[in-house]
Amino acid sequence: MTSVIENFVERVDFNSYEDFYKNFKLTYDEDFNFGFDVVDKYAEIDPEKIALIWTDDNEKRTFTFKDIKEKSNKTVNLLKRLGIKKGDKVMLTLKSRYEWWFCMVALHKLGAVAIPATHMLKLHDIDFRLKNAEVKAVITVEEDSLLPDYEEAEKELDWDLQKLVIKTDREGWINFNKAIENESPVYERPSGDDNPMADEVFLIYFTSGTSGLPKMVAHRHTYALGHIPTAKYWQNVVEDGIHHTASDTGWGKAVWGNLYGQWIAGTSIFIYDYVRFNGLNLLEKIIENKVDTFCAPPTVYRFIIKENIEGYDFSNLKYVATAGEPLPPEVSDRFYDLSGLRIKEGFGQTETTLSIGTFIWLDAKVGYLGKPSPLYNLKLLDENDNPVDIGAEGELCFDISNGPTPGLFKEYYKDPVKQAHQIHDGYYHCGDTAWKDEDGYIRFVGRNDDIIKSSGYRIGPYEVESAVLSHEAVAHCAITGYPDEERGQIVKASIILQPGFEPSAALTKDIQNHVKNVTAPYKYPRMIEYVDELPETISGKIRRVEIRENDNKN
Repeated sequence: MTSVIENFVERVDFNSYEDFYKNFKLTYDEDFNFGFDVVDKYAEIDPEKIALIWTDDNEKRTFTFKDIKEKSNKTVNLLKRLGIKKGDKVMLTLKSRYEWWFCMVALHKLGAVAIPATHMLKLHDIDFRLKNAEVKAVITVEEDSLLPDYEEAEKELDWDLQKLVIKTDREGWINFNKAIENESPVYERPSGDDNPMADEVFLIYFTSGTSGLPKMVAHRHTYALGHIPTAKYWQNVVEDGIHHTASDTGWGKAVWGNLYGQWIAGTSIFIYDYVRFNGLNLLEKIIENKVDTFCAPPTVYRFIIKENIEGYDFSNLKYVATAGEPLPPEVSDRFYDLSGLRIKEGFGQTETTLSIGTFIWLDAKVGYLGKPSPLYNLKLLDENDNPVDIGAEGELCFDISNGPTPGLFKEYYKDPVKQAHQIHDGYYHCGDTAWKDEDGYIRFVGRNDDIIKSSGYRIGPYEVESAVLSHEAVAHCAITGYPDEERGQIVKASIILQPGFEPSAALTKDIQNHVKNVTAPYKYPRMIEYVDELPETISGKIRRVEIRENDNKN
């Protein structure tokens, strides 16, 4: 049993949440590099330690840390030969291919900046990203129209774009898999100015754009260390265990759950590269591959519990977690009935690591995110930056007057206006509203812009959405504020119905009464609109701003 986590924390074991919050401390050198100090270190001290277990519907591959070291070194040498250097931006649309792990580690070693992105990008998304980030190379799968869209977007660039594709021969493209086999598996840590430093940018994510154009969130190398609490003390990964987080590599959730903290803590990662998501197939793969810790957004749990899984053997699964959106109580309870496991909630943003979580010492409290991570000096503030009382709503903010935590992003790349709006007066402002109960648990209310103000009440959309979704006729819904002369705003529900249900006045009344019975009556949707689809970002988040804009036009 070998772990490198002791190299980066002053203490590993804690006897309570209070002990953890007070005494957890990170320690690292000024040139910390995940590729050299984690991956290559494991390859040195325990080369046969399993790093990655990957499967699709046709084959299965297992990679040791020695394998990851050598494959990433081959990738570094290829990129260097193509002219990619420290600081250059490289965009990855690799779905859940195992090559993504080679590329991420390689880019970290080189000091180039990784920009993971979903394979679902369209031409305008690709064009926006290539231009705004000044991307010098792309590494991609062949999926839908990705290759022709990259080729079309390239025509608008004023610089050369290196294009690499997985296992595909195409004119103008480099077959990544063939190319790296010709490269050396040796790459020594550079020195001098070529050596990446811990405070330099190594990763950029484009935000999902729920309220405007996507922003570029730039992270330092130390961001990887910021995920130690995510993996070790929230997801509860164990030495030489097997962890799976349900996420495409294009989402920030992939590095939350399938890379940094997990490998630092010494667990291996399981990946199922499916063609089309199916909850039952995923569950069967998890059981077959003896996954012991699992994390997924509530939507995935919802899909799983809808399957006929009575009698499935959950005995190897020891711990489950969720983040990304609030967990509906009925999903939590049903999964508990089936598995005997309580789903532990957590919260973070593209700009952060896990900042609030139901950590391993804490009982799950359905509807609550948990308690603050020791990496973040969390405050709930009013509009004048004054702390609010217990039970009162305030904006989630992090006190950074003594300097930023390793988990917090470095900057909104090339956007000083957004930077000044979010970071000022010694605080990072999350833009989210929440409140704290007497036990110190945090309850999420909603994005500041999404809060509905009706007749003096402040109503968060998530609690109402959860109530609406618990009605048997509702498949999906979005809660927004609708302009009203008397009340200022009223609660509006945009609803997609389950198959077999049709819109009617009687159904509307039944849904409204249902919501009154499961949450405070004043929160019920006075307006219900039945729709065939909801406006979403490419990451699947509802664009409530678009619904509000359309309502204001009418």
